[in-house]
Amino acid sequence: MTHPLVKATELSCERDGRLLFAHLDIALYGGQMLRIGGQNGSGKSSLLRILAGLLEADSGQVKREDCLWMGHSNAVNGLLTAEENLAFLAALHAPACALQIREALKKVGLQGFEDVPAAQLSAGQQQRIAQARLHLPCPALWLLDEPFTALDSSNTCELERLLVQHCEQGGAVILTTHHDLGAKPAAYFELMLAEQVLA
Repeated sequence: MTHPLVKATELSCERDGRLLFAHLDIALYGGQMLRIGGQNGSGKSSLLRILAGLLEADSGQVKREDCLWMGHSNAVNGLLTAEENLAFLAALHAPACALQIREALKKVGLQGFEDVPAAQLSAGQQQRIAQARLHLPCPALWLLDEPFTALDSSNTCELERLLVQHCEQGGAVILTTHHDLGAKPAAYFELMLAEQVLA
């Protein structure tokens, strides 16, 4: 792919009288993964939300392709079943048939839980409902905020494998995580944010 899936220029963000970052440039192409790191409060989630178009930067510009956004909150409705939740989340990009949805839930270890209300599932199982979206047709650009939260070691390894595979197939991933990645694509980069001091 000759053009970036997301390109940000001269981004600045200030929150509560603190300058989180300034004059930030990002360009990510298919096949690449960018991990955004830094201490709590350094602006990781804010930057990711700006890149997703969910938050306005104080200055700068973002151009990007359609993206799949997965926020720190898994957006799972406790009143809906696992299957109903995934059908709703999938419809944000491309409606999926019942067979696709059940196959996706199976791939994240939720076979047999399709008809169980999400409120009856553990935090890790609810997180896996949200992540089952990654096994359905979706945009090439993935923006993931702390996707490893509440996952056990087996599911963590599986998600790492999936992210690498996505990049190898021409997709791109930007994520925030405190997790030390055990598997990375060949084109892997890190951006560490540090709180700035306002002049």
